[in-house]
Amino acid sequence: MEKLHGIEVAKEGEFYGKLVAEAKALIDGEDDLIANAANVASLVFHALNERRPNAVNWVGFYFVRGTPPILVLGPFQGKIACLRIPKGRGVCGGAWEKRETLLVKDVHAFPGHIACDSASNSEIVVPIISPITNVVGVFDIDSPTVNGLNEEDAAGLEAIANVLAKEGKWVQLNY
Repeated sequence: MEKLHGIEVAKEGEFYGKLVAEAKALIDGEDDLIANAANVASLVFHALNERRPNAVNWVGFYFVRGTPPILVLGPFQGKIACLRIPKGRGVCGGAWEKRETLLVKDVHAFPGHIACDSASNSEIVVPIISPITNVVGVFDIDSPTVNGLNEEDAAGLEAIANVLAKEGKWVQLNY
């Protein structure tokens, strides 16, 4: 039986439903993007590692900033990370460019992977698409295990990114 913050989750697939509900409750009434991203990164990092010890080693955000646009590091949990990632480079830049979630079960087999943390072996990156349909950032989750992340994780993390996309005040980042 899985647990989410000490609460037993009986049914398969129920974990992410409860995690999405926690994310919604956590950011309800707060429109500051950075504050919400910081709390969501912490929530997801600790929930996934409580569910399966050492499930993830990095959870965080990169936001599209500047001219020309580039991904810039935002709030995260884990070891220090790459500060800037160009569009189309690595898993994060690829998810931004393609506007789709990338699930990479072995990052060492991904052409152009950017190794910010050598302990990372699998990764999911979800583009954050604002209500005005621009990709405004990415939600990046790394696991120290090859095949450590799966399709259920990708779908659940997409749902969490969608919550943040709807609640954020994107003008704070010049959108």
